[in-house]
Amino acid sequence: MTDEELAALDKEVKKLKRIASEWASQMHDLVEDRLPAAYHEIPELSQSTFDACKAWAEASTRLAAAQKGLPA
Repeated sequence: MTDEELAALDKEVKKLKRIASEWASQMHDLVEDRLPAAYHEIPELSQSTFDACKAWAEASTRLAAAQKGLPA
């Protein structure tokens, strides 16, 4: 993997981490401010948060492998 590809993957990991953090913040706001009345929001919000965290984890794994020179 070239230096440019590594830099692009690192940038992607950082972007995905920011997105996952934003979803986690929305979960926090739901818990702190709107429950129990907004309980119906839990399934969709938790799935979106899970998906964002999973995308970050997969990209992080690819980055770590690339940095070690291993196949993703």
